[in-house]
Amino acid sequence: VQLQASGGGLVQPGGSLRLSCAASGRFFSRYAMGWFRQAPGKEREFVASSGWSGRSTYYADSVKGRFTISRDNAGKTVYLQMNSLKPEDTAVYYCGVGARAILSSTGAYYSAPTTYDYWGQGTLVTVSS
Repeated sequence: VQLQASGGGLVQPGGSLRLSCAASGRFFSRYAMGWFRQAPGKEREFVASSGWSGRSTYYADSVKGRFTISRDNAGKTVYLQMNSLKPEDTAVYYCGVGARAILSSTGAYYSAPTTYDYWGQGTLVTVSS
């Protein structure tokens, strides 16, 4: 599976961005897809996930109500709509694909980096005035 992320950039506080991540190769729409981010000097942290077959979504508390994860109809592209951006959202954003998720997988499962078997190259989001 190959992942291509795009959509990062510089935005002012309060602004919006939409990230995209397209999967190719041996990918199945039942796979979980998620977004993580890593700020300078910090560990990679969970942002949002679209679970098994896109049937459920999960969010980190820090982005609930501001970010929305979604997939296209084919299930091969995942989006992250980011609104009301804050300077603390500045990070490199990575998309991941989890091939081992099942219908009963939980939010805790999807928030763990070890759930994801494939990663995109990352796209930088900078929130600054």
